[in-house]
Amino acid sequence: MTISFPIHSNHLHLFAYTNAHLLKGKTEGIVIDFHGLNGGMRILREDPEAAIIYARHRALYIYPYYGPWSWMNDTAIRTVDAVVEAAMMKYQLSDGIPIVATGGSMGGLGALVYTVYAACTPVACAVNSPVCDLLYHYTEREDVPRTLYHAFAHYPCDLETAIASSSPLHLAYRMPDIPYYLVHGFEDREVSKQAHSDAFFQTLHTIRRIQYIEVPGMNHCALRDDQLERYYAFVFSYIG
Repeated sequence: MTISFPIHSNHLHLFAYTNAHLLKGKTEGIVIDFHGLNGGMRILREDPEAAIIYARHRALYIYPYYGPWSWMNDTAIRTVDAVVEAAMMKYQLSDGIPIVATGGSMGGLGALVYTVYAACTPVACAVNSPVCDLLYHYTEREDVPRTLYHAFAHYPCDLETAIASSSPLHLAYRMPDIPYYLVHGFEDREVSKQAHSDAFFQTLHTIRRIQYIEVPGMNHCALRDDQLERYYAFVFSYIG
């Protein structure tokens, strides 16, 4: 194997899971599913439920392994861009194919931040219980400071400026004019609804199209039943 970057299409499986083996007929869109903190540390050997659901709608589902503590830093963005490029080449997809960014928790942050920096701007973004104020999150949990240091200490600026460059709340005015779907539960004890989604919505809804779904009784990322169906329905509406 020749070591190279961008990622060679033959090596795509080493950098991301896709549901290409489940697809039948013409591929109508791409769904990128950004993982949460500590995710993406192992190669997926079984098909996630989401991959099966998206295959039914002829969407290529991509779960990129962009780093468990990346917080969508510069290397993570570069990696996901390379994964998308490799997937489009491997599966012979057209440049205009719609891409939807999705994710929960750190993955929700990843999906939002990726819309700003992506080489191919997504046509829509759906996020579940996302971290939106990354500067505040530094103080919110004991496991966060070391991961943020790991993600941003190499930036040629002070750490606060580096972290803000991947904070959706601080990037709101740079976010592309696409539809956003935001859902957060009132019982979230890991990512404060008030400090993150509430604050982000208050800023973004004045300048962009965004639906904000607030779910009574829901814990962190725990979408169920009709709310999960609504989440998928939003994504489906921008595929094909």
